Amino acid sequence: MAHILNIENVSVTLGARPILGEVSLSLHDGSRIGVVGPNGGGKSTLLKVLTGALAPDSGRVTIANGSRIAVLSQTDEFDPELTVREVVHPGVETYTWATDPVIRSIHNGLIPDVSMSRKVGELSGGQRRRVALAAVLCVDANVLVLDEPTNHLDVEGITFLADHLSQRFAGGEGALVVVTHDRWFLDAVCERIWEVVPGNDGAGGRNPQPGYVQTYDGGYAAYILQRAERARIEQQRQEKRANLLRKELAWLRRGAPARTSKPRFRIDAANELIANEPAPRDSLELAKTASARLGKKVIDLEDAAFSWAEYRAREEANAKQVDAEEADGQPAKREISGAVSGELPMQDRPVLHNVTLRLAPGERLGVLGANGAGKSTLLGLLNGNLQPTSGTVTRGKTVVLATLSQETRELDEVDELRVVEAVNAVASRVMVGKKELTASQLVEMLGFTRERAWTRVAELSGGERRRLQLLRLIIGEPNVLLLDEPTNDLDTDTLAAVEDLLDSWAGTLVIVSHDRYLLERATDHQVAVIGGTVRDLPGGVEEYLRLAAEADGSRSGDSAGLAGGREPSEKVAAGARENSELENVKDSAKERLAHKAMARAERKIARLHEKRDSLGLQQADAAQKGDYERLAVLGKEAADIESDIEEQEAQWLAAAEEAERWG
Repeated sequence: MAHILNIENVSVTLGARPILGEVSLSLHDGSRIGVVGPNGGGKSTLLKVLTGALAPDSGRVTIANGSRIAVLSQTDEFDPELTVREVVHPGVETYTWATDPVIRSIHNGLIPDVSMSRKVGELSGGQRRRVALAAVLCVDANVLVLDEPTNHLDVEGITFLADHLSQRFAGGEGALVVVTHDRWFLDAVCERIWEVVPGNDGAGGRNPQPGYVQTYDGGYAAYILQRAERARIEQQRQEKRANLLRKELAWLRRGAPARTSKPRFRIDAANELIANEPAPRDSLELAKTASARLGKKVIDLEDAAFSWAEYRAREEANAKQVDAEEADGQPAKREISGAVSGELPMQDRPVLHNVTLRLAPGERLGVLGANGAGKSTLLGLLNGNLQPTSGTVTRGKTVVLATLSQETRELDEVDELRVVEAVNAVASRVMVGKKELTASQLVEMLGFTRERAWTRVAELSGGERRRLQLLRLIIGEPNVLLLDEPTNDLDTDTLAAVEDLLDSWAGTLVIVSHDRYLLERATDHQVAVIGGTVRDLPGGVEEYLRLAAEADGSRSGDSAGLAGGREPSEKVAAGARENSELENVKDSAKERLAHKAMARAERKIARLHEKRDSLGLQQADAAQKGDYERLAVLGKEAADIESDIEEQEAQWLAAAEEAERWG
């Protein structure tokens, strides 16, 4: 395993704030590293040190000769006048890359909808991001450093990227370092996790501590298991530490006269314990806020359709009518259907058609679909920002609706406010459970330190703006939440807290996301926007991927099928329905088997615990009698039982995953 890159005792300070301290890491051939950590904790700083973009204040970075590093940053600086071809393949003749099957697969997987002759300045933000990723993947490099590569990718794109990277580094040559909050992607691609643990301001801000990096073997699931075990061990250590701390403080407080006569080293020991006591861990837990009551009807779409061409025609007719009324001197009110501003998309075909969707109180719905399929349009119809060109949309009288958009532009109007003030503008106090909390307490619950809580909104990072946006939304006490790509810019800890909140949130929830982990974790069932219609997905994300692949295949065979007088799209749909029904039967049987395996493992674990407790009593008796030979035998038996318990727990976890998969 050849060495590629090494950082040794690296420290970085930005201004007066230490970001990283004494960090030592290495990359070898075959390394596939996932980097996680809270927003603003130092992940991007670590990547800059790795790639040489930032020189450390101390320590050393060494790179093996001949190493070729390609970097995807969170922003691009492309010349808007360059074409996509010039960005992805600069200075390379077309015949060179067009004959390479790997390059063609990158094009098909990431930018199938982008013409190579288009100028970069004409692309949307999502298209630019995918072009930037394709450009990095096409570079002949043995080290890839990717900062949030799954942003703006749909489920198919994320699946392609995971497969491509796994195949690219399967031979044990080269290395991958990726920062991402996509937990499914971390499990699918990475074999090791680097967690960037942020520093803290120290006691009273007088002794700031730098961040550091902890390493874990395996993907995201293994990282969570190991992290939980480390937390358990740390909790035991902290309990011992707290006992010692209380003892020292009690000693120090035995009256002023006595304190002055005590040995100085005892006072120094207590002061050191107090000074090094870390700041309370950000709980990142939002309790359920009060929800307005929902009636039986929430939102119903009946045979709804939407076409931008018809929408423009209706708006133009409305504008002409208003102009005519104004010309006649009549008071006119200009009514626009929906909160749409700016230039409308120039699409002539319907985006959605024949859509019937009924949201029930407390429903948890996930929405899947390729980029441009119409998911945001569907949300626009649900929240009233768009009106259907045909069909109807009805909303219950008690509906209090809130939408989390992909952008954070709604925060622009509070850019000059502090974080606490921005929350206070929505609600100064809110009941959380049975406690009334102030705005400052609320922002602290969502992970803002005291320093960041009084930072101007305009100075927040993307992840912090996203957290603030979500917090302002929820404390408004809606009973219907529409979330459009809510995982953008959120770290894994915040995502877990959001999921925990949504679990207990007593309202109707619709999530549009390409994050498979979130959809399977936070929603009860999913639908897909495919071919302008909304289809139910009994099989979840896997069924969506299969239907999408079938749709691609049917499109490629449409011309041949129609020439023979057949209707392939209807056959595909009928076949999909039949397969879905068969799979549902198989899935339920597999789920039952998994639950039986879980119950079996639970019974065995209970028996092993009883046996272990009995051995504990025997060990105590042998120790009291001084029978050390017997004690050694019992110790070996106890170790074997612990091993059996771990094995059964592993079997239980595997069965639980199967039950969740087929449930």
